[in-house]
Amino acid sequence: MATAAAGALGLLWGWLWSERFWLPQNVSWADFEGQGDDYGYPRARHILSVFPLAAGVFSVRLLFERFIAKPCALHVGIQDSGPYQAQPNAILEKVFMSITKYPDEKRLEGLSKQLDWDVRKIQCWFRHRRNQDKPPTLTKFCESMWRFTFYLCIFCYGIRFLWSSPWFWDTRQCWHSYPYQPLTSGLYYYYIMELAFYWSLMFSQFTDIKRKDFLIMFVHHLATIGLITFSYINNMVRVGTLVLCLHDVSDFLLEAAKLANYAKYQRLCDTLFVIFSAVFVVTRLGIYPFWILNTTLFESWEMIGPYPSWWLFNSLLLVLQVLHVIWSYLIARIAFKALIRGKVTYPGRIRPRLCTLHSFLTSFLFSMPGGSWTVSSLACV
Repeated sequence: MATAAAGALGLLWGWLWSERFWLPQNVSWADFEGQGDDYGYPRARHILSVFPLAAGVFSVRLLFERFIAKPCALHVGIQDSGPYQAQPNAILEKVFMSITKYPDEKRLEGLSKQLDWDVRKIQCWFRHRRNQDKPPTLTKFCESMWRFTFYLCIFCYGIRFLWSSPWFWDTRQCWHSYPYQPLTSGLYYYYIMELAFYWSLMFSQFTDIKRKDFLIMFVHHLATIGLITFSYINNMVRVGTLVLCLHDVSDFLLEAAKLANYAKYQRLCDTLFVIFSAVFVVTRLGIYPFWILNTTLFESWEMIGPYPSWWLFNSLLLVLQVLHVIWSYLIARIAFKALIRGKVTYPGRIRPRLCTLHSFLTSFLFSMPGGSWTVSSLACV
């Protein structure tokens, strides 16, 4: 029995790390043993160092939110208080938990007769009760400030690192001598830190306030972690750094717009959202397909040729491009509707009134790769 189980595990392990899948023709895992400078070649065991680092990132986040983000939130006028608590009522609570959180007119009239309450009072109760389940603005501000700080710092580090990297200026260098491309310390730290950050977000989901988007965020983080890990093991880290940097440039702008929205700096929020939208469309619909996909599909085909994991990697990048198109369409549609419906006339000028970004920005971020890798209803103010 034990021998059979060991044999089955051996077959599974051999299939999982099949050289025919992971590596180009005439290349084996043995070719990477004991070779390379600095950090050698990317190996699957390097991923194990991510977990203690992710725990460290999570600890830094807790300290940052408490001693830096929270004082900043209080300074801009965000109150350290939760939402208004709905009046305890067993009948309404049972309806809210078991039947519906948005009662229709017929149900409201029935509850009004049963409780001898005015319909408007019952509507207010349900609104307050729904707000109780939402995280307070202070919590959301602190979370966004942490993400903004990380995305901005990692983007600056990525640009500084890539500026001196030959593949930033000539994408064909991503495939020169592939897969025999040793890691440098800068590349290793960049990749591992990004991966550790997304693992820390995965951990924090189980300790943060439980939200209705839990499953969406969980799938998003899992997909991002999978794509980063896959490209690392396959040693496609050079082109991977380009993808990471390209996504980080718009992620910190998104978080900045959310911070302005939470602080009720509406003009700043509108301006940042317009900048974010422009950067997002340019990077995701312009630079990504004509720079990233061009090198992964055509230049790599010419220089190294296709093999099984090459097909999978490019399939994932193409799926990502489809999502970019969908997100860009949603951004453009929201901005267009806001401009058409929300013009407010002021003395001597007309200023477009943009929609409040809270529900859009929060929901939109759920599908971002990487920052990252469903837009809900919008309430115009």
